[in-house]
Amino acid sequence: MSQDGTVGQLAQRQSARRSWQNPTTVLITGATGGIGTALARCYAQPGRTLILHGRDAPRLATVTHECELLGAQVHGTCFDLRDAEAAMAALRELSSRYVIDLAIVNAGVSRGVGRGLEEESWDAAKAVLAVNLNGAIATVSGVLPEMRRRGAGQIAVVSSLAAYFGLPVTPTYCASKAALKVYGEAMRGLLAPQGIAVNVVLPGFVKTPMSDRFPSAKPLLMSPERAATLIRRGLERNRARIAFPLRLAWAMWFLSVLPAALSQWMVRTAGFGR
Repeated sequence: MSQDGTVGQLAQRQSARRSWQNPTTVLITGATGGIGTALARCYAQPGRTLILHGRDAPRLATVTHECELLGAQVHGTCFDLRDAEAAMAALRELSSRYVIDLAIVNAGVSRGVGRGLEEESWDAAKAVLAVNLNGAIATVSGVLPEMRRRGAGQIAVVSSLAAYFGLPVTPTYCASKAALKVYGEAMRGLLAPQGIAVNVVLPGFVKTPMSDRFPSAKPLLMSPERAATLIRRGLERNRARIAFPLRLAWAMWFLSVLPAALSQWMVRTAGFGR
């Protein structure tokens, strides 16, 4: 390789590192949820542009105003992630207007099946997959062409520690987050040579309206603000996986490698069975 080529690659890596540590323009989907709102506040500062997406227009207006008071330039948008084609079109239009350094793919929904004998309905399963998986991949597909053209950018996909082992009380939610985890890991390997970082975020239980509806125990529950801080730190270091809290992350990983019968028994004993 020529000396000019080596120098060019070093300059590209240094530019990418600066972008990870201090992104100028940040896109956050699901910014009206607990973690999304905390992330918006965490990244809001003078000299930074935030593109905040949410389904709840009044709530989005409130979060937008809060972030503007913190000094950020803010653009709010309300496209529907359940319509993947429309979401991709909206994101490509945004990418043509803003140089998105960091896209945090955070929007998600959950449906629990409770403790009775009822099954998870197909309609409920479709609704979860439409946002958590199809909507997430559509978001990546929407911002990726411009990042590839520039040879720079960072994408954080917010999965869950539930991706490590399926919990009987939320089958499709766990499946969607497991698929998103694997997708993010694959995309990290695919896009790294192109100067684009991909990070998989694996939160445990965070105090949000969605977690309030979770029908079982919530060990090591943390605040959205603490979660946002941990996510930001991990992204600044370009960590492949940002999993927290650490004790629960190890426990969920351990369930995935134990014999299935033992793992299922442990899940029931911990209060997550049916």
